[in-house]
Order: sequence, then C-alpha cells, then structure tokens
Amino acid sequence: MGVNKVILLGNVGVDPTIRYVETRPVATFTLATTERAYTSASGAQIPERTEWHRIVMWDGAAETAEKYIRKGTRLYIEGKLRTRVWEDRNTIKRNVTEIIVDTFEILAPPRQ
Repeated sequence: MGVNKVILLGNVGVDPTIRYVETRPVATFTLATTERAYTSASGAQIPERTEWHRIVMWDGAAETAEKYIRKGTRLYIEGKLRTRVWEDRNTIKRNVTEIIVDTFEILAPPRQ
C-alpha cells in the first residue's frame, strides 16, 4: 500500500488552457509555490525559492477553471503526482510530472 498525495498553496502562473479529450474537458496551467527566504541557525542567508508545478484538472473542475481561474489566482489544491513519458517530433523521449487535481479551492482572485 502507498500514498500519493500532494497539497499545494500557490498562485496561478498562466490562464488555464482548456481542451477536450473525447468529450471530457481538461484544463492545464502552472502554479507557483514560494518558500520564504530565511537565515539558518549557522547564520547563512537562504534565498527565496519558487517552484513551478504543472496542474491538470478534469471534467467539472476543468469547467470551473475555465470560468473562474486566471493568472494570479490564489489556489489551494489537493491531488496526486503523475509522471508521463512521451516522444517529441524528433522522437526524443520526454518526461513530465503533473499534479492531477482531486479537490481545490479558490482562495483569492487575481490582483487587478
């Protein structure tokens, strides 16, 4: 038995892209999470660090994303990690790790 659970709190990096797989809507976008800068116990300055995550929403969540999520929206997301392997046009194998959203909450709209 294993656990595959991701919890993220961050800001949307780009407006969601909506496409359809057969008749199911799927939204994809990036989410930035930032760790604050701090000073370690030894006095070393640790700079702020931002990670970018690829987010995937299906069905009703994708429809909500299309209507309400924009660049800068603050989101709380729960989901699971999924890694895909694919070949590009030059037949080079590529890997991508995505967060498949189970639940989410819009915490704040983008700042105007």
